[in-house]
Amino acid sequence: MTPGGTGDIEISARGRAGRITLNRPKALNALTWDMCTAIDAALNDWAARDDIDLLVIDAAGDKAFCAGGDIAQLYDTGRAGDYAYGQAFWRDEYRLNARLAGYSKPSVSFMQGFTMGGGVGIGCHVSHRIVGENSQIAMPECGIGLLPDVGGSRLLAGAPGHLGAYIGITGARMGPGDAIYAGFADAFVPRDDWPAVISALEDSGSVDVIPQATPPGAPLAQAQTRIDALFAPYDLAAILAGLDASGDDLSKAAAKAIRRNSPLAMGAILAILHRWSDGPPPAIETALAQEYRFTWRAMLHGDFLEGIRAQIIDKDRNPNWRDRIDALDPARISAMLADLGPNELTF
Repeated sequence: MTPGGTGDIEISARGRAGRITLNRPKALNALTWDMCTAIDAALNDWAARDDIDLLVIDAAGDKAFCAGGDIAQLYDTGRAGDYAYGQAFWRDEYRLNARLAGYSKPSVSFMQGFTMGGGVGIGCHVSHRIVGENSQIAMPECGIGLLPDVGGSRLLAGAPGHLGAYIGITGARMGPGDAIYAGFADAFVPRDDWPAVISALEDSGSVDVIPQATPPGAPLAQAQTRIDALFAPYDLAAILAGLDASGDDLSKAAAKAIRRNSPLAMGAILAILHRWSDGPPPAIETALAQEYRFTWRAMLHGDFLEGIRAQIIDKDRNPNWRDRIDALDPARISAMLADLGPNELTF
């Protein structure tokens, strides 16, 4: 037995499996710095143990696997002018994301309900990613002034066609079929079967016991041709103009989301996807290091604090973004994504 955690997370060895259960259901299992540290320590321990064959990550409650990072402390410290706290949190979180992606043993996540932001970093880089009937996966960071991070840019870059641009700048939610289609999940297993599957994983230490049920439909697959046509430009204003000219339901919803989100954040994720569009997605470490350049600067030079104020603190849903879509200076984007010198993220 390897007990651990902070009260917000349960960590133990059960049978042949290392078990991690996020346990903040009332907070939609939002990820804290202490939770990241506890997970990282467990992974380090289990990697060297011959009695642990695989890793299982799940979460308490029905509403969410993990709806994101716990941003209250980030906001409070940033408002007080302490940017180092957030920079250190993101550094440790991103290193954990990379460790999960490259873990030496098979790892299985069970992602019910909302899996967003930091939850994607925990659940969507492991080797076997399970979704159920109510799974809703999204990267909504542009709505709070961040770009899709925790390695999300790499997942977006690997999505079919221009689907990554659509998901990244609109924050569109993916049901189980769409999540599998877009490359954020691997297998659909009905929720009622999860306890039995987890028990089988613990007993056997083998991922061969994971069943392969037929997933629900994937609406994004049906809309792929339309999305490719509308989101082919790597220019925010051009995409919005095309959506306005189109006027179908998908275009109207996407345009509404884009007008709501941070122009700087959306412009930055489009620039990153454009940079990687000619080849396969980069290594997870490359993606995280690029994302860190933006998040390192997000409080002082970007829209993060204003986005949190509008969405979470005051809840007026009326952020005063620093930039306009029709006047977004490419130099602003380049500056946010520039090398950090001695502050570059390392692994």
